[in-house]
Amino acid sequence: MFLANENIPQKSIALLREKGFDVKSISEASPGISDIKVLQIAQEEQRTILTFDKDYGYLIYKKDITFTSGLIYFKITPVKPELVGELVIKFISMGIVFKGYFTVVHTESIRQKPLSR
Repeated sequence: MFLANENIPQKSIALLREKGFDVKSISEASPGISDIKVLQIAQEEQRTILTFDKDYGYLIYKKDITFTSGLIYFKITPVKPELVGELVIKFISMGIVFKGYFTVVHTESIRQKPLSR
């Protein structure tokens, strides 16, 4: 289950849904809410956040906000609106687990840090 932040393209959300993934979209459900509220929703619903927003790392690690669900931060410039969806599908097919991790996606690699304390 995923929670797409407002900055995730609709075409990526649609692609993930077409492939059978449960994706809740902030832009559809609650546009304009704060990053803290996005974290709360994801934690309550056990959804992994999809985002281009680096502020989540600051909130989780520097502001010490408890968050254990999962977050994927795309530190890339998408060349097409479907790229986020394609990358998520690719990583899942490779057996990569996102639950419980802060995942940073770079152009050629990913790195993960456990969220549990």
